Amino acid sequence: MRRGEVQERLRELIATLPPGDALPSERDLSGALGASRPTIRAAIEELAREGLLVRRHGRGTFTGPPRISQEVPASTAYLPPAEGEWASEVLEFDVVPAGPRLGSRLQVSPGAELVRVLRRRIVDGGVVALEEIHIPCLVAPNLTRDEFAGGSLYRHLRERHGVTPAEALQTTEPTVTDAAESRLLGVPLHSPALLFERTTRDADGRIIEFARSVYRGDRYRITQHLKLGPDSG
Repeated sequence: MRRGEVQERLRELIATLPPGDALPSERDLSGALGASRPTIRAAIEELAREGLLVRRHGRGTFTGPPRISQEVPASTAYLPPAEGEWASEVLEFDVVPAGPRLGSRLQVSPGAELVRVLRRRIVDGGVVALEEIHIPCLVAPNLTRDEFAGGSLYRHLRERHGVTPAEALQTTEPTVTDAAESRLLGVPLHSPALLFERTTRDADGRIIEFARSVYRGDRYRITQHLKLGPDSG
């Protein structure tokens, strides 16, 4: 089993455990997942850098502490486009089973088929982000690779597939790039980055997309206009 697959299985395990709970030993994980101990160790180190795990010398590996979340209420019905001229380069395009973690995210069965796309986002000729998108095949059975490479994906969903993206829940948190992300983004290993995770629903409330994006910390920033109420901190 490759390190990426081990990381995915560990993410699924972490999602079932409370914060601060102990992970099985590397030996036990190696036996359970059918992967070598060096592969297990490397996957744990990557997840520790993301804050999902905490390694304590002489005691073992534990799930990370709960993350503080602040919700910013939507102040506009329209999300304006980011600055610059945006383009996409599709690196991978395939159909995969959802599995437990993505099945839960997208509210489909673990065996449901998903279109999976990995693409680089390019602004004014420079690579800015790496984006992995999952869309249930039942949502848009005839999605093509070209629709992820040219034009607006949401416009393609509306105009070609009769699917209207209506709202999305997106989280943002700081992270650092792993080896694969660093290579594809053209940055040094463990460079500062922003991690976005977005779950999108259509007008009927059906989940139609889950996207995970890693943006270069040196090329991207977010500006928000906030209205402060009497209970603002």
